[in-house]
Amino acid sequence: MPDPRVSTMADGLIGSEILRIAADVRAMLAQGAEVCNLTVGDFSPAEFPAPQALVDGIVAALQAGETNYPPSDGVLSLRQAVSAFYEQWLGLTYGVESILITGGSRPGLYATYGALVDPGDAVVYPVPSWNNNHYVHLVGARGVPIVCEAADAFLPTRAALEPAVRGARLLVLNSPLNPSGTAFTAEALADICDLVLEENARRGPGERPLYVLYDSVYWMLTFGQTKHVNPVSLRPAMADYTVFVDGISKSFASTGVRVGWTVAPPDITRRMASLVGHIGAWAPRAEQIAVASLLADRATIAAYHDTMLAEVYDRLEALYEGILGLRERGFPVEAVMPMGAIYLSARFELHGATTPDGKTLATNSDIRLYLLEAAGVAVVPFQAFGLQEETGWFRLSVGAVSRAEIEPMLQRLEAALAALTTVGAAA
Repeated sequence: MPDPRVSTMADGLIGSEILRIAADVRAMLAQGAEVCNLTVGDFSPAEFPAPQALVDGIVAALQAGETNYPPSDGVLSLRQAVSAFYEQWLGLTYGVESILITGGSRPGLYATYGALVDPGDAVVYPVPSWNNNHYVHLVGARGVPIVCEAADAFLPTRAALEPAVRGARLLVLNSPLNPSGTAFTAEALADICDLVLEENARRGPGERPLYVLYDSVYWMLTFGQTKHVNPVSLRPAMADYTVFVDGISKSFASTGVRVGWTVAPPDITRRMASLVGHIGAWAPRAEQIAVASLLADRATIAAYHDTMLAEVYDRLEALYEGILGLRERGFPVEAVMPMGAIYLSARFELHGATTPDGKTLATNSDIRLYLLEAAGVAVVPFQAFGLQEETGWFRLSVGAVSRAEIEPMLQRLEAALAALTTVGAAA
């Protein structure tokens, strides 16, 4: 029954599955168990410290008295820095009137939904993906999830989206993708952009356009031959219909500093700024000033990423190679080659297996708990990212683990897989 004490929206809001999983991990750690925690989409400062220049800049700004309210759309020096940053690194030209500074990237996501989507509007988004189902609920929209397969790197294709975008108000894309750690190719994203442009050309003068929310928060974290691509560089006409959501949380291992931004057409930015202003979702003034200095220092950024990217990829590659090794030894596991972000997609096809204590693994949740309890491996099922099917796919995050933890974890994992009586290594 509905709870009469709260709003319908609040009553129907679902809590974070990842936070529930974190409670299981904490319980294991409290018992003294050895756990390799691959659940958190965050960074351990011991493994991945924020840039020292950023930390020093925040301290200096606080000591200089930068403790009052920032402007509701952001400190001008940071808006100018974001403008220059996008031009230098991405070749995108936006004036400060297109840039809104937010308290991390989440308010930018919410403001995009709030400024563009009315109750009942269709929002198209891929699954697995991060939190789109919750934002849809918050604004009373009609979610249109598009299930994506491993063969497509868990990313939507034009063919999959084409039936869904007719009449839709917002298409949400993320690359590199949380949770899969995969990224769009230029060809695949260009095809989607063409679909959006064709859909908007089809609509009459009185119809509202289809917008793309392009979540780029991991764009600086790509590996090997993977190159980040964006809608506006591929199709300049997309500038009228694209809202970028970005920030320093992931690219600079600074999730707690809470500085994000959006880049969008000026008329959309104005409305988003009003929304953010009313809920007070500003980034702190001192942090904004420090980030402005950091974004202007290309040499410091390059040096930081030389180390950070190598460390992230080393961990992801070790996980990937370890899982491939288990597969070669006959275990029913697989993984997708790392492309970006801090995540690896891994599949544990253990449904129907029997544990040493006689339990049958029927769901991804069963598999997750078994891996945690038998191997000290903490992972997140794709159900936490909107996927309903029991596919055996999980997100593994390396932001809070050391390189030294991975090899013993793989050994424990192999022993746990071998202990299953109906699924195990080939004879």
